[in-house]
Amino acid sequence: MTLMEEAKKGIIGREIKEVAKAEGIDAEIVRRRVAAGKVVIPCNPIHSPKPLGIGKGLRVKVNANIGTSREYINIDEEVEKAKVAIEAGAHAVMDLSTGGNLDETRKRLLEVVNVPFGTVPIYQAAVEAIKKHGAIVDMSEDDMFNAFEKHAKQGVDFTVAHVGITKESVARLKKQHRLIPMVSRGGSIHMAWIIHNGEENPLYKNFDYLLEIAKEYDLTLSLGDGLRSGAIHDSNDRAKLQELLIIGELVEKAREAGVQSMVEGPGHMPLNHIEANIRIMKTVTKEAPYFVLGPLVTDIAPGYDHFVGGIGGAIAGYYGADFLCYVTPAEHLCLPNVEDVRQGVIATRIAAHAADLARGIDLEIDREFSEARRQLNWEKMFSLCIDAEKAREYRQKRLPVEEIKACSMCGRFCAIEIVEKYLGDENV
Repeated sequence: MTLMEEAKKGIIGREIKEVAKAEGIDAEIVRRRVAAGKVVIPCNPIHSPKPLGIGKGLRVKVNANIGTSREYINIDEEVEKAKVAIEAGAHAVMDLSTGGNLDETRKRLLEVVNVPFGTVPIYQAAVEAIKKHGAIVDMSEDDMFNAFEKHAKQGVDFTVAHVGITKESVARLKKQHRLIPMVSRGGSIHMAWIIHNGEENPLYKNFDYLLEIAKEYDLTLSLGDGLRSGAIHDSNDRAKLQELLIIGELVEKAREAGVQSMVEGPGHMPLNHIEANIRIMKTVTKEAPYFVLGPLVTDIAPGYDHFVGGIGGAIAGYYGADFLCYVTPAEHLCLPNVEDVRQGVIATRIAAHAADLARGIDLEIDREFSEARRQLNWEKMFSLCIDAEKAREYRQKRLPVEEIKACSMCGRFCAIEIVEKYLGDENV
């Protein structure tokens, strides 16, 4: 049985118990939400990562994307990126590789990643189609499904399936005047295949077969994202909402089959569109977990898109997004390096924690930190902060000239020390 099937039968397995303990909530609540498809725990038994709950009532989680490109191939660096991402606090890692030996890259990464591990199998199907047939659009339906099964057999815990790109959605996309028609690699592959072959997207047409593969390996499906907006101008447009309606139907089919699924979106989006997008998504999918890229709240900050995504992610998390896909400073510019990965994870963890605070989760951590700050207890602050390494680095960069507890910004004019001296315990 899959984890979801066990939950439907009232079984509280090891994974549910561990998630409940980590989140500080009753295991029966987690079981009911897994059974209803409102919480997922991506956990392929072949990989058996540390159980992670994503969804309703749980802390907002962070995913880090890594992977080679056809222009830059270095498996050792990707392994290092994975390690750094986890050390920085990423809750999950995805391999988006398109260059080099993809099977070996995935194998190496699965060996070092002890958190849920995700992939996009259509990338491998596309790479191999070029080798075998000379063009992506000449891949067969079997090529697509074989890629999913290969990844599942290797131990992948969750995979992206762009099932919302259909003949109908492509036809409608042609009629719609989007500033940037499509930015999803996987989505563009399916769109090109549909137009070239004049056939329906196999992953949509034969979704039941995809569910069979997922069920055999207890593979969690991450649905959608093919029509996410790549420009603020295109936010919450008809193309994206139509894809969401299609995915909503398929989420229900996955639940009926006992297969865990989550939904992806929404891309570039101004602040005032985020709440509406998430409310619509949660309604259409009956509260499926929402896996969001960003959202990126402005188009004009390349080099700083980890900040842009952090802003959008915090707001999205507050309104109900469950899983934030990090954005690095290299987004839109180049393949990220190890330091880009670290910065992306930290920025997105800040966003996730900010969202949790606004939802009433982990408030005690900030209170404890503030008490340490009032006491100028630097070691305590470092032990609680999101990036202790960075905080220590800045503290040491310019220590006070005199032997005082304050920092070098204020020195003897430290407001905390002045208040402590003259107000004492009256303010406590």
